Amino acid sequence: MPPFASGLLVLTAPLPALPRRAAGLVAAAAGLVAGPLYVHLQPGLRLGGPAAGPAAPPAGPALLRALAALYTAAAARRGLDLRVLLGPGRRLARQPRVLLAAAAEAPGPPEPVQLGLQRLAAAVYGCPPSLPALLLGEDTAGDAGGHPEGDPEQDPDATLPEFLDVAVGGTFDRLHGAHRLLLSACCLLARRRLLAGVADGDLLRHKVLPELIEPYELRAAKLREFLEDVKPSLCYDIVPLADPFGPSVTDPDLQCLVVSEETRRGGEAVNRKRLENGLPELALHEIQLMKDPLRSQNEEEKISSSSLRQRLLGTLLQPPRQDPALPLRPYVIGLTGGTGSGKTSIAKLLGHLGAFVIDADKLGHAVYVPGGPAYEPVVAAFGAEILNKDGTINRKVLGAKVFGNQERLKSLTDIVWPEIAQMAKERVREADAQGKAVCVLDAAVLLEAGWQDMVHEVWTAIIPEEEAVRRIVARDGLTEEAARHRLQSQMSNKQRVEQSQVVLCTLWEPDITRQQVQKAWDLLQQRLSP
Repeated sequence: MPPFASGLLVLTAPLPALPRRAAGLVAAAAGLVAGPLYVHLQPGLRLGGPAAGPAAPPAGPALLRALAALYTAAAARRGLDLRVLLGPGRRLARQPRVLLAAAAEAPGPPEPVQLGLQRLAAAVYGCPPSLPALLLGEDTAGDAGGHPEGDPEQDPDATLPEFLDVAVGGTFDRLHGAHRLLLSACCLLARRRLLAGVADGDLLRHKVLPELIEPYELRAAKLREFLEDVKPSLCYDIVPLADPFGPSVTDPDLQCLVVSEETRRGGEAVNRKRLENGLPELALHEIQLMKDPLRSQNEEEKISSSSLRQRLLGTLLQPPRQDPALPLRPYVIGLTGGTGSGKTSIAKLLGHLGAFVIDADKLGHAVYVPGGPAYEPVVAAFGAEILNKDGTINRKVLGAKVFGNQERLKSLTDIVWPEIAQMAKERVREADAQGKAVCVLDAAVLLEAGWQDMVHEVWTAIIPEEEAVRRIVARDGLTEEAARHRLQSQMSNKQRVEQSQVVLCTLWEPDITRQQVQKAWDLLQQRLSP
């Protein structure tokens, strides 16, 4: 863990020099700062010289290239929260705990430079005057043949256009480097107000892994904190979007809409709507997509929230349950998921990795057999007409009796679920006797039955509804309507994910699922190691 919770990095080199140095500077700073790393850009400032006031760099293409390089470099440092400041004027949301500058930009004795850092941070951002100030060396590995010093076709004195009111829209899930570049461009273009629309509701349904998208309130709060840190002089309107257009087609004060290469067509659709509404078209300012330096198999080439959510699969999303009554060994994983989710294939993979797997469905069949613990109570409750000629319970007839009748279904589950739970506990004791360190309780109704009290962690397998329907139709021969009805009678993916420590998804090739399960298993072993 880096020693400082947050930091302020002051860079004074000419903007055209930053793209080729960004990776080394960010790498050096990331080794010291765990939380937000603020960057103050002031080309030409002499930190060791007389005190000077803040001066924002000109808002032009050179600044955008520098921002793109810094945010791309930050994307290669997983979890680094980089915020390049575009205008002073308030205390920062997370007060820096250390001040940093590049040693290459401050020749001579370090003491005057450190003092200059402290003066600047105190005057501009209200930092305590006694913060530690450090000079960074730069990791230049991989910089050879990197970014050129500016674009020879670009006028060095070119500036960006200015607009009073600017709009932008997006999901803004897990605010990443591409979001930050897009928002920074908005801040440079706007003189008075930025309207930021945040997708919510039905707009999220067809996103990759929508169950892992942060709640609107959290996304909006992170967005506001970033924007108010980066350029506090602007007014920020952050609103939920229930449709692709939102207020961009009705707000008469807007002058510009910032888009990416992917969303330009959406911007053109906004302008058509504005014309229909008797409003002038918006200027469309396009920002290029950023390539993801950490891209792996099955992920998009660009930096995207979808890829970040995929990287969450198999990781610990919330702390394990702490229950003194639950023995630490064997460590019990409750594996659940809806019909067609691929839960059974995940259980098999975990078994191959060494887990003792308990199949709750098989236990469910065992409790119904003659002489089984639920046999007589079920027959007494539902009558002899549920019996086959050989005296066994006809599960289809029983199912028909409780289908669509919540009271009868509860009567049945009140009998059966406690008996299955008791048998599962006996199997856990068997696993302990065999010296197994990890037990997996594979149970579709784990959460509905309240069996999470029997496990240390809940792992959930999820799959988009359309894919689940396709699998059910192919496997069980049901109609699409019947398959969809079956899914809608179950707990939703979102409800399961909210109660889960680990989430897995079998949407992609089997090898991707194996990688997820292996990652989840390896991280589990780390948690269990003393």
